[in-house]
Amino acid sequence: MTSLVTGNRRWLLAFAALLFGAAYPLAYAPFNHAVVALLAITGLFSILRMSQSWRQAMTIGFAFGLGQFTVGISWVHVSIDSFGGLPLAVSLLLMALLCAYLALFTAFSCWLWYRLTRETATAFNALLFPSLWIVGEVLRGELLTGFPWLALGYSQTSSWLFEWAPFIGVLGIGWLVACLAVLISYALVKRHLLWVLPSLLVIVAGSLWANLQTVPHATGKFAHVALVQGDIPQSMKWEPEQQWPTMSKYQDMTRPYYDYDLLIWPEAAVPAIELSAQSFLQNIDATLAWKGSALVTGIIDYQPYSQLFFNNLIVLGRRQPELEKSSYYYGNSNRYSKHHLLPIGEFVPFGDILRPLAPLFNLPMSSFSRGAYIQDNLEANGWRLAPAICYEILFAEQVRQNVQEQTDFILTVSNDAWFGDSIGPHQHLQIAQMRAKELARPVLRATNNGITAIIDADGSVQTQALQFTEAVLTAEVGQYRGQTLFARTGHAPILMLAGLVCLAAMWRRYRRPHE
Repeated sequence: MTSLVTGNRRWLLAFAALLFGAAYPLAYAPFNHAVVALLAITGLFSILRMSQSWRQAMTIGFAFGLGQFTVGISWVHVSIDSFGGLPLAVSLLLMALLCAYLALFTAFSCWLWYRLTRETATAFNALLFPSLWIVGEVLRGELLTGFPWLALGYSQTSSWLFEWAPFIGVLGIGWLVACLAVLISYALVKRHLLWVLPSLLVIVAGSLWANLQTVPHATGKFAHVALVQGDIPQSMKWEPEQQWPTMSKYQDMTRPYYDYDLLIWPEAAVPAIELSAQSFLQNIDATLAWKGSALVTGIIDYQPYSQLFFNNLIVLGRRQPELEKSSYYYGNSNRYSKHHLLPIGEFVPFGDILRPLAPLFNLPMSSFSRGAYIQDNLEANGWRLAPAICYEILFAEQVRQNVQEQTDFILTVSNDAWFGDSIGPHQHLQIAQMRAKELARPVLRATNNGITAIIDADGSVQTQALQFTEAVLTAEVGQYRGQTLFARTGHAPILMLAGLVCLAAMWRRYRRPHE
């Protein structure tokens, strides 16, 4: 009877963790209930404290992660189901395997917490659990090219903790949320109030201080920008007969704005290989140079000698406003090649084995080569832009290292048509807001079918276009100068703190057998 009760209790705890994990994505866009993330992590930690073995702790962590990712990245299945060419049962199986893989990192953090916590003082858990949570997120963001989606810090773009972004970045905010969750969990037990309440007050006071800081300073200079959203259906984008109509559409939509400082087209807006589109590109280049403007567009470059494909951004028109002649020619250095490629979508691991199995592994343009990790900013009509193509905007350190002191704007272009009317594009925009706040630079976000947006240096959305519409988004975007603490140090301070806390916990855990 005792074993039966114990078994039921174990499964009830795992089920409760699954429910907390499933609720967790409500903290993210488009729902933006930031407090849900705090409550979900509080629930997870409270359940973990009831675990009686490392296996149980790991099961609880896995259940939470499974709920978290099954709901939170459901948009991935839209792409697999619509464009993968697989039976529904197979696509659901692939989705389940992906969610289970991602849940392993949460399980690892919870397993390690249980292993290290026996010899740990209760108050030390306010440092240990957040640090182990961050370890799991870092591993998830790095292994197998990384998938840092739904990092805990992103859940707070609509909360007062967002003000910490210029100082400690998304990982640091995630650490604070986990710390608050531990404190709230312990606050439910009266004997812990003597140390919990002062700790909570320190975090609140620090957040109030962060809110009062003016990190960037405006120069008073503005760029008149126009971002073009063509709304090309994904099913038509790479059809040969649609190549010229698509290019003509973007050109026609842009023509009334040729006198603007900056024009932006989304990822692969020109659905042709750069070499084969030279007449089209040179015509726009010459016109923009004459009009005194510049256009940044996504395009695919195939280099025939090396036989390599690159997902690129190029600049047409004026490189500097005082140079009246055009600056574009094929192969020039004022371009950006995507570094962080999307698995399956842009490169296929073990391609010789997987490509024959299903259309999912043989999508158009899925054989790209990567550009350098750090590249020069794009120069367009005198403005300097730090680019990130689609998926790259997730990688805070990569974006940070490409934003220089003289960078004017962060530019991110994407094609979220793969994900239909799902929560994915909203979460993608939310991630871009974090980059703006961390680095105190406006973000120009141009997409094929939404959500095209202009984000101010404080992380707030200045203006955005409706999804699934043809639109040209215009605004005057201010120039900012000054570097945030995060721009200078990145996540190094919070990673050092997490590392020292973990080392201290290991020393406390394993010192007794050696005494």
